[in-house]
This record gives sequence, structure tokens and C-alpha cells, in this order.
Amino acid sequence: MAALGPLSRTARLGCNLCRKHRLVFNRNLQRRGIASCIDPSYGLSEEQKEFQKVAFDFAANEMAPHMAEWDQKEIFPVETMRKAAQLGFGGIYVQPEVGGSGLSRLDTSIIFEALSTGCVSTTAYISIHKYGPLRCAQPCRFCNSPFYCFSEGVHSYRCFISGSGSDAASLLTSARLKGDHYILNGSKAFISGGGDTDVYVVMCRTGGKGPKGISCLVVEKGTPGLSFGKKEKKVGWNSQPTRAVIFEDCAVPVTNRLGAEGQGFNIAMKGLNGGRINIASCSLGAAHASVLLARDHLLVRKQFGETLANNQFLQFKLAEMATKLVASRLLVREAATALQQSRADAVSLCSMAKLFVTDECFNICNQALQMHGGYGYLKDYAVQQFVRDIRVHQILEGRCIFSFLCSRSQFDLSRLQEKLA
Repeated sequence: MAALGPLSRTARLGCNLCRKHRLVFNRNLQRRGIASCIDPSYGLSEEQKEFQKVAFDFAANEMAPHMAEWDQKEIFPVETMRKAAQLGFGGIYVQPEVGGSGLSRLDTSIIFEALSTGCVSTTAYISIHKYGPLRCAQPCRFCNSPFYCFSEGVHSYRCFISGSGSDAASLLTSARLKGDHYILNGSKAFISGGGDTDVYVVMCRTGGKGPKGISCLVVEKGTPGLSFGKKEKKVGWNSQPTRAVIFEDCAVPVTNRLGAEGQGFNIAMKGLNGGRINIASCSLGAAHASVLLARDHLLVRKQFGETLANNQFLQFKLAEMATKLVASRLLVREAATALQQSRADAVSLCSMAKLFVTDECFNICNQALQMHGGYGYLKDYAVQQFVRDIRVHQILEGRCIFSFLCSRSQFDLSRLQEKLA
């Protein structure tokens, strides 16, 4: 599909979507109250509001009605993701000249937050597609970014080997050059889409120790020597399959290398910084939906002769949830802007956003479940799925690394100040 420019075409497509009442977002709710004070459209340009509304419409009509079924039956909704791609949501920050939508990191955050109100698990998988703008060593079909934007296929990102956790520079997966192929050996657990996706973006060691010895290869499904472990049974994120990916003397053409040999670590870091914002944005969507679910439950649930909405303690709790949501959103959007502008504080802000927002948004969703009482523990109520789906956001992308990056930035600042004194 041709690029959608700044998604103006997407906004027109959105006009054709059903405009039934939506729980999670209603532009007409301008009265004072929770719905208006946490309005995610505040501070956005008119263009951003347009594609945000398209994303909310898509979430309400194409994702939310199926969210529970995808979770319970562990359905991988590829066709729904392709529909999202047709609206420009598959390659959001891929440049238009190579088939993407050409939007900014902030725009991307806005869209992923909106889509997550319909299904966190599926949106999180879409957010993994963050390597579309890269190029192979020689032109091949993987250089065509529509492939990365769900138009032609789906891919998985496999960065680090079992045993090295989030320490990118210490990975052990090796790729030995033999003629015009790399012979790849190693494995990685917990790969989203493992076994069901068409290609795998793999970080592997082609040189010596340290980050400069890492390269990035694209491995096609069906390549001899590529196999998969069993499908994992997870607490959440059940609309995306998760398996171990295993390489045993897997021959990968040299032409499937992304960038030059030794550039893999830099490629991984660029992707991970954006990934931290993306996963934090998905947490925002879950928290936003959960606040409104809690509000609506308090308005109808009666105890001791009156609705729970009249209980001052619960009013204060709801106010705290709303405050934490807005604060989290502001931090994510500041980090996205910093990354887009390549600011010196971008890495630290992306780490802070992921660390703070995933914690706070989980707490918001968990409090929303608590406000539902016993009903919140039933799978008939969506709030429990938001809790289960975003719990993993506190684990993935390397949680301990974020604290290290944030603290290191403070020490670096202190040293700079000493030099300038």
C-alpha cells in the first residue's frame, strides 16, 4: 500500500468506521471530571488528534470486541494487524519514500496508546516492528519496508541469548563466515511470534568480544537449522505466541546482514530506545482504559444504599490514579520528543519512561481491578486482562538496565559539572 503521508488519508479512512459509543474515549466529553482531565488529546495538534481518533476507532471496533477471545483461545490475529497496517499503523515511523507513514516518535506513542485500549497484547506485538528502515548488505526483498509493515509479512526481533539476559554486549550466539553464508548457532527464549512469523532479526557475534563484535542478520522461516521450542503458556500477552528460537548450523546468506559487520549492537540500541517508549505507551493505553472502567463501575455498583462513587476514599483513589496516568503520559511524550530530536538526554529519558510508566500504569490497572471487588477477578470483566497483559511490561526490555542507565546519566552529569567548575 502506498505511503499515507502524515496519515491525512488515515483520518479519512477513519471516517468510515462505525461511530458507536465508546467506553475508552469520547471527544465530546468536555465536562469536568475524570474523562476530561485524563483526555489523551490535550496538547496535541489537529493532525495528531485526527490519527489518534482513527486509532481509538480501530481499537474500539476491530480489537476490543475480540480481545477476550484472542486471550482465552490464544489466537494470533494477523489479519487484524494487516488491517491496522492498511491504516498506516504497521510502519508508523518508517519514511514515506520506502512505504511507511513517516510520523514521529511522539506520533507513534499517541497511536500505540490509543490502540492498546482495544488490546494491549496485540498492540505490543505491532510495536515490535521497529527495524523496517534498516537495509541489508545488498538489496533484497527484506529491504522493502512494506514487508516490515505487515503488508507482506510479520517478523520477530531476537536480540539476546539465554544466559545473557539484557546484557547485549555479552551475547553468545555466534555466526561464523563460510563462503557467502554465515553459519549461525545459538538460542533465545521468550521470542514474541516465535514459530509463527516469517523472518527473524537476529543479533549474533561475528567478531571478538564486546559490542563491536556483534552483527545483525535476517533469518527466514524455513531456513535449514532454524527450529523452535514449545509454545509457552503465559499469564498475559496471549494473542501473540511465544517460543524459544534455536539455531543449529543455520546457514544465512551474507546478503541478509543488516548494515555492516559489527554494527549490530548500534542497531539493537536504536531499536531498544524506541521499544522502551513503545511499551510504555502500551501501558498508558491499558491504564487509561482501566481508569474509565473503574469510574463506570463505581457509578453503578451500590453498597450500603448508595453507589460506590459517593465513597470519599474511592474518590481519592480514583483521583490518584488519574494523576499518575497524566504524569506518566507527560514523561512518555517528553522521552519520545527527545528521541526524535536525538537529544543528549534521550537514552536516560527513554529508560526513565519505561521504568516509571510501566510500574505506575500496572498499579493503576491493579487498583482498578481492586475497585471492582470480586467482579474484577472474573474474566467477564476486561480490567483483569489489562492487569495480566501489562504485568510483563515491568519485566521485558531489561528492567535492571534502566536503573543503571538512569543512575549512570546522573554520575556523568556530576563529572561534567566538576570539569566545568
